[in-house]
Amino acid sequence: MTLEVILFYAFALLAIGSALLVVSLKNLARALFLFFIVLFAMAGLYLFALADFVAITQILIYVGGVLILMIFAFMLSNKELLADLQNTSKQFLSLPNWQAAVLAIGFLAAISYGIYEWQDFTPDWITTNLRNGQVIKPTDNTINEIGYKFITQYVLAFEVISIFLLMVLIGAAHISRREEQA
Repeated sequence: MTLEVILFYAFALLAIGSALLVVSLKNLARALFLFFIVLFAMAGLYLFALADFVAITQILIYVGGVLILMIFAFMLSNKELLADLQNTSKQFLSLPNWQAAVLAIGFLAAISYGIYEWQDFTPDWITTNLRNGQVIKPTDNTINEIGYKFITQYVLAFEVISIFLLMVLIGAAHISRREEQA
């Protein structure tokens, strides 16, 4: 198996596994952080689909905006769950820290392998596309063309995303408001 296939399956398994944990966990704080991992894994999968603009947009809008807004709303609204999260482990190497260490070592190994193998090597799919003339030119996806497509070809998707972001903003405001004491 090549490095591309390994990374693709790693991103896919990370996205599916984290998504399953998001919907099955009862702790909202951990579910939000796993949702963070799902969004990053999906951005990695978008890169494999050669949709780099969508991957960057995924990271900037969903991770940078929506998820951070959800985390702030959670932190402002639910102090009991946050205190419970802090008291779960006092050990230096508990299970979540081991998982983080394994993930960090895996990423370090993948990056090291990629640097070592691809230092003086151009993958076959790149050389084949160069020979066939199937190359994306810098003028193919300019900001002007993307903006033009947003207001013509993709206007419905653009409006659906804006409504989704508005719903997330309203939901975060609803979560962060204080409940009346009965």
